[in-house]
Amino acid sequence: FLKNDSGGGKVMLKLIRLEWKKNHIGKYIRGAVIMAFVLGLFIFALAFLGIANDPDGTLDAAPGTDVVSAPIELFTSMAFLIYTSVMLASFIVSAYKDKTMNLMFSYPIKRQKILASQMAAVWIFNFCALTLTKLAVYMCVFLGTRTMQSSFAIDFDMGGLSFYLQLILKSVVIVSMSFIALFVGMAMKSSKATIITSFLLIFVTQANVGDFTMAGDRFFPAVLTVISFVFAALSIYNVENKDLI
Repeated sequence: FLKNDSGGGKVMLKLIRLEWKKNHIGKYIRGAVIMAFVLGLFIFALAFLGIANDPDGTLDAAPGTDVVSAPIELFTSMAFLIYTSVMLASFIVSAYKDKTMNLMFSYPIKRQKILASQMAAVWIFNFCALTLTKLAVYMCVFLGTRTMQSSFAIDFDMGGLSFYLQLILKSVVIVSMSFIALFVGMAMKSSKATIITSFLLIFVTQANVGDFTMAGDRFFPAVLTVISFVFAALSIYNVENKDLI
């Protein structure tokens, strides 16, 4: 399939599968499963074992974060934004630095398509992993409420379509944010810069400054997604004429 650059989507799918195989996707699957288990255990403890409570038994949470979806969205988003950035650093930035990208760019396929397939391979994997992790954590909390009292108010309905739509859209936003980190990492020619940028993105999007936070803004996710894909396009733009790192 590497004989020519025809076939469009079929070539892209084969390149994505090649990236998963080349980078041993099994180890990332195991990492995602372990992370999902730890997140589920931690959120369950927060909700039902009282570790989020003050000594007097009342919930120690800022206004607006006393609902159970707040810690679920916060901790899953933090974990997978970093995880996605780590994978992008490994798949792309490190490939430039250790010269394995030289081999990839020797294929009779446009460099832009190769780089796009690497980004897509990471994006698809982490979107699926984050979505499934959130579903698993919400299900753990839902089952816990059957027999235990939650410290947090239960503010989700797994029987409603809007729950799943919001879950998918939020996963898209979080995973796409990693493209900003990738752009910085490629510009600075550093895997560490990619990962550090992901931490900074968490602080910008999730942290509170007094009573101000972007986490609950209704329009911010849409704007952030657009910005993320702009950075994705910038990462690919003019790659045909750029020298390897």
